Amino acid sequence: MGVAQHDGAQAESQGAADRSGPIRVVVAKPGLDGHDRGAKVIARALRDAGMEVIYTGLHQTPEQIVDTAIQEDADAIGLSILSGAHNTLFAKVIALLEERDAADIKVFGGGIIPEADIAPLKAQGVAEIFTPGATTASIVEWVRANVRQSAV
Repeated sequence: MGVAQHDGAQAESQGAADRSGPIRVVVAKPGLDGHDRGAKVIARALRDAGMEVIYTGLHQTPEQIVDTAIQEDADAIGLSILSGAHNTLFAKVIALLEERDAADIKVFGGGIIPEADIAPLKAQGVAEIFTPGATTASIVEWVRANVRQSAV
């Protein structure tokens, strides 16, 4: 029994890059946006590609999203924002991850995000932005190539 406890503690102490198994992604709809079809499509595509997906549902606060990502030991957070609050909401999620020593969790997102806002979001720490027209295959491929590269 002592060995199993030691192995568990050892596994918990390893960083996300050292873990094996499927990539874990939290897909979230922050803020007041009530349109979640795109988020559900992305969640299903990631799941069908062999990833573990935790969909948080509508109207999540940045605090709830970060709490979920940490509790679920997520490798990434995918945010879907159609409300126009992307600058505020992405920044808050990034700041909370840094405050909670979880900046290794990659943040990516999509939705109705003007081209002019993409570079500033990336400068703040958002790993990638997918705009309307991005295919599910391109999103899955990006996650595989950029999130916990040693997985799957």
